[in-house]
Amino acid sequence: MPAFINFNGEILPSGTNLLSVANRGFKYGDGLFESMRLMKGKLKFVDLHAERLQKGMKALQLDGYSQMDAYFLKEKAEELARRNQAKHARLRLTVYRDAEGFYAPSQNKTGYCLELTPVDEPRYFLNERGLIMDIYDEVPKAINILSNYKTCNSMLYVMAGLYKTRNNLDEAFILNQSGNLCESISANVFVLYQGYLYTPALSEGCIGGVMRQVVMDIATKQGIPVVEAQIAPEILYEAEEVFITNASRGIQWVMGFGIKRYFNEMSKVLMDELNKL
Repeated sequence: MPAFINFNGEILPSGTNLLSVANRGFKYGDGLFESMRLMKGKLKFVDLHAERLQKGMKALQLDGYSQMDAYFLKEKAEELARRNQAKHARLRLTVYRDAEGFYAPSQNKTGYCLELTPVDEPRYFLNERGLIMDIYDEVPKAINILSNYKTCNSMLYVMAGLYKTRNNLDEAFILNQSGNLCESISANVFVLYQGYLYTPALSEGCIGGVMRQVVMDIATKQGIPVVEAQIAPEILYEAEEVFITNASRGIQWVMGFGIKRYFNEMSKVLMDELNKL
């Protein structure tokens, strides 16, 4: 466990009791978060993280979003890494509405907490054993103005996580309200089919992942045609390759869906290019 966290600008021991029962993040899930990766003491893809964070805060009508820019993220992340004596780490920044009130808040003041988990290596690793996945369809994901952001209201992902555990899966696909492929519990989804790399469009309700954008940019530069689309889950039975992406782990390849098995050649190519960045 890391020794220190940053709570509203103050460096404190990670075990400090900080939240009251009135905290709106605890009571209502009134906030959002960013998952980020630090390598060699530097925050990766900081501009993309800052852009998504600011857009999400603006959508939630949280004050102070303009101050939480790339400089803020870089400074706070690297300061916390130094205090924890960590060169490589995963970080989570949780931003919440620091206010009273019931569903209607008394104000829109922003509070935040930055946590750090050290990791051993300054690079991404492709999983040696491919993931085994299935579709979680008990709770579809709604498509609305908040769908693309990582809000603290995460019951859908908790329920999908319970399904994953119950069925001895490594991950699970999540469908949107129209029954189309949306994302996984903790990542965006890519499907290689007939030479094209497909990923659900943001209009399908998926998280606007930072690594999703990075991988699309890498693929395009490699001459791989990328299509953001409405994707029926039946494509999983025909695809040559499936992988998922997030900022913490980079790219993770999927080995199996039901009786279907996939290759991982594209995953390896893209992961090699990702690590060159």
